[in-house]
Amino acid sequence: MSELDSIFNDDWPEDHRSGVVAVVGRPNVGKSTLINRVLGQKIAIVTNTPQTTRRTQLGIHTTDTAQMLFVDTPGIHDPHHKLGEYMVTVAVSALRDADVVLWVTDLTTLPTDEDKYIAGVVSKAKETPVVMALNKADLMQDPHLTEHADAIKALVEATETFVVSAADGDNVDVMVTALEKYLPEGPRYYPKDQVSDQNLRFIATEVVREKIILNTYQEIPHAVAVGIDTFEEDVHGKQYEIHATIYVERESQKGIIIGSRGSMIKQIGTEARAELEKVYGNPVQLFLHVKTLRNWRSDDRLMKRFGYHVPKSE
Repeated sequence: MSELDSIFNDDWPEDHRSGVVAVVGRPNVGKSTLINRVLGQKIAIVTNTPQTTRRTQLGIHTTDTAQMLFVDTPGIHDPHHKLGEYMVTVAVSALRDADVVLWVTDLTTLPTDEDKYIAGVVSKAKETPVVMALNKADLMQDPHLTEHADAIKALVEATETFVVSAADGDNVDVMVTALEKYLPEGPRYYPKDQVSDQNLRFIATEVVREKIILNTYQEIPHAVAVGIDTFEEDVHGKQYEIHATIYVERESQKGIIIGSRGSMIKQIGTEARAELEKVYGNPVQLFLHVKTLRNWRSDDRLMKRFGYHVPKSE
């Protein structure tokens, strides 16, 4: 028996289902929080800043009867630079391979122009079932819940709609169980204990970026990228040494990241290291540096360097 055979030597029923759930929605509606809730652990960074997610991330949820591949997409919005265009293209492209679309909306507000745009995009996938998750129910006052819910549901003809709270888990399990029936019959594509397809280097860049966003608020977030210079583990795989560079677009932003006498970058590094040690389960040495790359978000070459690249269609 090969190593691959042993990995996938899981028992599943003959009517086992597996497939792709594309999670779409405008920025900051709680897509990443919802996926983290479903998986029972954090695989996607979460902040209160819109457009935090920049690439698709795969969350793998396995039960006795199904394996659901949740694709966390960047928020669909009106882009103002090449990075924004990339993010929207990635999100829309995820719909093509989906077995079911999970459209996450914000129940605390009436539909926005971005919601209406997404409704048009989702409606084009006529053969794909659409399930709506009306999120942030924990923040709603009862008098407005029905009004907002009715307005959101009127945007598209969804197969099913669920009022949920990704923050506290209300109704999330019920929604996930319902999603299962829209998947085709098929085997498990990943081992049952695997929850993500992201490698350790990518996780490190995302965790550092999250801590920058949380600590600098509106001053930095969209102008920052993180690159891994070196990623080394000791011979026993018990400790990691990571050297990463934080890239910003202006010298003034570099000063904000570093902070007075290095206080900000020290704070970012401390928080990122602590979270990475939780994720990796091993000690981490993290060394951060800051460089300026002017207008990198509008430069195709630099965008590709950071992994934000969509191949041109034939």
